[in-house]
Amino acid sequence: MMNLESREKVVQNLKDAGCGPDIIEDFLLYFDREQKEEQITLLEKHRRELLNVVHKAEKKIYCLDYLIYQIKNEKERGI
Repeated sequence: MMNLESREKVVQNLKDAGCGPDIIEDFLLYFDREQKEEQITLLEKHRRELLNVVHKAEKKIYCLDYLIYQIKNEKERGI
């Protein structure tokens, strides 16, 4: 078992990574029992969820950038 300082650092890292209380609680159960495979599985699941959110946000940004580009082109052409 790891010491309290390491455990606190793990909790802070999980919070910084955007993990909610449920994920942190589940992770700490695996952490305290030193269940590495379960820790990895849980973090990989959270990572996939975050990537999905990022992908959706990037798509929205791309759409806005494209609209801005189109408007600027029309403005420059005097349309």
